[in-house]
Amino acid sequence: MGFHTFDADKAERLERPAVRYRWVSAEEVIGALTAEGTDRADRAAATVADLGSGTGFYTDAVAPHVETVYGVDVQAEMHAFYREKGVPENVALVESDVAALPFEDGELDAAFSTMTYHEFASDEALAELARVIRSDGRLALFDWSAAGDGEHGPPADERFAASDAVDALEAAEFEVVSAAERTETFAVIARAP
Repeated sequence: MGFHTFDADKAERLERPAVRYRWVSAEEVIGALTAEGTDRADRAAATVADLGSGTGFYTDAVAPHVETVYGVDVQAEMHAFYREKGVPENVALVESDVAALPFEDGELDAAFSTMTYHEFASDEALAELARVIRSDGRLALFDWSAAGDGEHGPPADERFAASDAVDALEAAEFEVVSAAERTETFAVIARAP
């Protein structure tokens, strides 16, 4: 189960707002990265990572709200597409697997993943995220759900349910703040240990 990587030759398909925002909105991602009671000025200082950033679709949406966004992707072709499209000044592209991130301990205030958890889901990746996200920092996971019908996104047998993500996060000592199954996707928000 899992570890399906999106075909970089189809990167253009990731740039369709009507399709992408049907499953996960920009507001949903931005809101998930903000702790309760945090004002806008605090958000401006945040350093976040977009895990599986691809073409930068959601990276671009988050960038105006934070100081730095690291666009993390294992595929150089996705970064090439993003560079051609235009990368905001406060975005740094990082070619890396989530299980081996090049960040210092606690360097990130938050991290998020939109439709890519199934590509990196492993004990090693979650341990690495626990290391690089500061204590009490946010991790927001939005992905295709195993409970969905499989008509969109990867095949159903390559997906995880929200409960699978919750169990994996709790095993890595994250505190789950919220978890929801939706029609085709799930959303899980957690705090780093």
